[in-house]
Amino acid sequence: MTTNITLGKTEDIDRVLSLMERFHEERGIVSDDGLRRRAVMPLLDGSPHGAVWLIGPTRAPLGYVLVTFGWSVAFGGTEGWVDEAYIRPSVRNRGIGTEVLHAIAVSLTAGGVRALHARLAHDDLDAQRFCKRVGFEPRDGILVMTDRL
Repeated sequence: MTTNITLGKTEDIDRVLSLMERFHEERGIVSDDGLRRRAVMPLLDGSPHGAVWLIGPTRAPLGYVLVTFGWSVAFGGTEGWVDEAYIRPSVRNRGIGTEVLHAIAVSLTAGGVRALHARLAHDDLDAQRFCKRVGFEPRDGILVMTDRL
């Protein structure tokens, strides 16, 4: 692998928050620094509920992937959800995302994760094509619905 990825730590919080802000702005996600900090800090501090990988040099990362974990009876164990994935626009379409997701999948498999999922907007055809290219497949009859608590 030519693209470096590192597991984010608490000292990476400012870099992660900066990338998250860009991602949220680009996607139209309503959020603020306080909410982002509360959401991501436990993951950077070693929470078993998820992890953040920084892409590229840690001092000036090109992006990040945030994966959260749950349990699936259907898959027989721990499952991961790609909750957020962002690569700076200036370095997109160079194969970085493909490389990174493959490396993360290998790492998660070694750690006992049985499946990795991605939530995608129905109209985000670019993301759907990308996910299919890296090995994700749509699950027939599955629709994710949410009750915001």
